[in-house]
Amino acid sequence: MGLKIRSEKDLGSGLLYLLLGSVGLAIALDYSFGTAGRMGPGYFPMVISGLLVSLGVVTLVRSLLVEGTPITAVNWKGLVLVTLAVCLFGVLLMGAGLPVALAVLILVSARASEKFALGAKAVAAMIGLVLFCSLVFVKGLGVPMPLFGAWFSSIVAP
Repeated sequence: MGLKIRSEKDLGSGLLYLLLGSVGLAIALDYSFGTAGRMGPGYFPMVISGLLVSLGVVTLVRSLLVEGTPITAVNWKGLVLVTLAVCLFGVLLMGAGLPVALAVLILVSARASEKFALGAKAVAAMIGLVLFCSLVFVKGLGVPMPLFGAWFSSIVAP
């Protein structure tokens, strides 16, 4: 009697979670862990990677127990656009600054959806999200991300 895979999607997701979590754990082992009160540089990656591995195990078990739909066609448009959006964010962050990089991330990744329409509500939500993230991460938490990148430094600074 062999194991019967009942959900191909859960199997694939579980394997991906296990792979990414295991790689994260392997990388985080080189950093000191610390304690909950005095976290080291490896604390957060180790905890997140451990949770990802745990989620992978649960998802793999689920793929054997719960009936699911088979894997059909891959949404290449969505896969390419979301990947491109993340890469553009990384490229634009230092040069253009956080607000521009976030706006590009949101617009390009939103195009991955068949239901996306650029209307007044979508633009208002994007502006609100960009302002919120800029205030919380840069001003509130002090994350070292530029609001105005190197490309705009001559315009902003006298």
